[in-house]
Amino acid sequence: MLTILIFVLILGLLVFVHELGHFITARRNGIKADEFGFGFPPRLVGFVKEETTGKYKIIWGNQHVESPQTVYSINWIPLGGFVRIKGEDPTGEEAHDPDSFAGKSAWVRLKVLGAGVVMNFLLAWLLFSVVLTIGFPQQVSPAERSKFSKTDVQILQVVKGSPAETMGLQPGDLLLKLDTQEVANLEMVSQYINGHAGEKISLTVTRGGTISTLSGVPRKNHPEGEGPLGISFSETAVVSYPWYLALWEGLRHTYGFTIEILTVFGTMIAGLFTGTKAQLDVAGPVGIIYLTKQMSELGFVYLIQFAAVLSINLGIINALPIPALDGGRMLFVIIEKLKGSPVSRKVEGYIHQFGFIALLLLMVIVTFHDLWQFNIWGKIQSLF
Repeated sequence: MLTILIFVLILGLLVFVHELGHFITARRNGIKADEFGFGFPPRLVGFVKEETTGKYKIIWGNQHVESPQTVYSINWIPLGGFVRIKGEDPTGEEAHDPDSFAGKSAWVRLKVLGAGVVMNFLLAWLLFSVVLTIGFPQQVSPAERSKFSKTDVQILQVVKGSPAETMGLQPGDLLLKLDTQEVANLEMVSQYINGHAGEKISLTVTRGGTISTLSGVPRKNHPEGEGPLGISFSETAVVSYPWYLALWEGLRHTYGFTIEILTVFGTMIAGLFTGTKAQLDVAGPVGIIYLTKQMSELGFVYLIQFAAVLSINLGIINALPIPALDGGRMLFVIIEKLKGSPVSRKVEGYIHQFGFIALLLLMVIVTFHDLWQFNIWGKIQSLF
């Protein structure tokens, strides 16, 4: 339950910040927002400013409010937030009002639609900066080892189906002992594991402050590039920066992760045209909950960094020119600008509806993939 609560809080933050971007940009460009809500309806309570007194009055439940002012609401489903902008439906009576979304220029509409994506990248920058101010493990080369008072050997990757996965090792684990020997450096770890291939060994690791001893048998014969245990590891040291340098480093991290994620998306899209199957791990809601559990076990800074990476993912996905997403709606505004007249609103509506249905189907497929990939379905069956 704690993992689900953490997941809800992270997702809520990402979606809320995204919608806040739409809301602020709409208001700054003279567009009325009928409601800005924390969480999703049904509404628990709302607040709206009275024009005559300038004071806020409370609205309980889902009662309809006719007001020129924005209703600020707190809703029952705590998954982010939403904003209802006047004139979002271009076929309605409000389409030509000067304070409506549809009545604004193409440039203003593009700014409002793109603001949510921008806010997700700004949030990622902020979160990375916080992580780097607190201090986060970074890879250290043997030549840099002397610069730090303490370094650790940390697992970076665990190959699926390997002895390491069977043992229960996870990315982020710090190696403390190999059997009874203290871990000193990378070279010692490689030599020990290779020298005990085919023999049972014990690894003492620390994960989020908890020390565990895990046993397994390194393989004598293993796939190329995987090693006897099926792990990749590196020497790391906790590095922190003053806040002003952390901002710069946070920006660099945001850029670096954005390029990596875009490269992954590019590989996936190229694979659709070339027929090449990309070896990529795609996670939906169930998979993200599973990863949230892993990050929370490693510690608070890992959880913040995970939220930053998710924020970049959310921003990129929303920017894609897919119907029903911000990028898809921006595409129609660009087409309108290029051809000099709007696309048929009826046709655009049908396309967005189709896109929404397709996204829901994709979500179902990815969820079943998550259940299989993380063996969650098997764990559920074992309970009965």
